[in-house]
Amino acid sequence: AIVDHIIRHAKTVYHPCGTCRMGTDDQAVVDPQLRVRGVPRLRVADASIMPRLTSGNTNAPAIMIGDRCADFILGEN
Repeated sequence: AIVDHIIRHAKTVYHPCGTCRMGTDDQAVVDPQLRVRGVPRLRVADASIMPRLTSGNTNAPAIMIGDRCADFILGEN
């Protein structure tokens, strides 16, 4: 019941970040090359890997994260 209530009513107008923790330990969702642990060929390249919000809009940092992810992918091929 509570989960249904949250799904129906929870909203945000903010820039979510930090939901996909990056690191090398077992609690990290992605590794330092942005690969999702345990899911081959999947990477996360958005603001969710940022540990905290920047002081400005998240657009430019997200673009930089995507650009760096492209570097990682191209470096593997």
